[in-house]
Amino acid sequence: MSEHAEPVIDRSAVDDDRYDMHGGFPKAGDAAPGPSFAPFVEAMRTLQDLTVSVDCPDEVFGQALAQAQQLIDLLEPHRAPEMQGPAGRVPMLPGRGSLLMPPWRTVTAGPTGVTMRGEFRRYHLGGNGAVHGGVLPLLFDDLFGSLVHYAGRPISRTAFLHVNYRQITPLRTPLVVDGTIDRVEGRKTFVSARLRDESETLLAECEGLMVQLLPWQP
Repeated sequence: MSEHAEPVIDRSAVDDDRYDMHGGFPKAGDAAPGPSFAPFVEAMRTLQDLTVSVDCPDEVFGQALAQAQQLIDLLEPHRAPEMQGPAGRVPMLPGRGSLLMPPWRTVTAGPTGVTMRGEFRRYHLGGNGAVHGGVLPLLFDDLFGSLVHYAGRPISRTAFLHVNYRQITPLRTPLVVDGTIDRVEGRKTFVSARLRDESETLLAECEGLMVQLLPWQP
């Protein structure tokens, strides 16, 4: 599937009326920001890449600092509570519009599994051209949250992740990760995922346990 093709989403197992089974987790809906939000987030990602890669005179850093402070002053009055701002709530954007999440897109999702495609950027560098090892658990954990959601399971927290690093994960290379629910035992959802390159080489795999929130748990 092309990176920009419309995702294939099966919401048949998703039931928005089951929030009595979601503990104290607040109900979050999708956001629909204006057309400037997506390029704004992409510009911020590029700034992240530049921040960890530029080597320039101190006067250039000083100029960048002054402009960054202007941007902070512009945005600070609009700081919003969790679940109110659009970041993280725009499913069609890479990383759902959150700078925390790697900029990957969901291409298929439903009760039987979730597949995402994307690339890691300079910001994710660990060293010697490889993605930082700590970034992969973040990708897997985000995928597991989607798995639980599209399988119609109640909102759950991550109990554990076990990552096996099989090969070096490269930067700026098209990759795919797919995840499945392996079994359900009461409140426990056992999940797994595999990260591959376009030649189907297995780069990393992960097993995890997601546990349904109790009514009093946040």
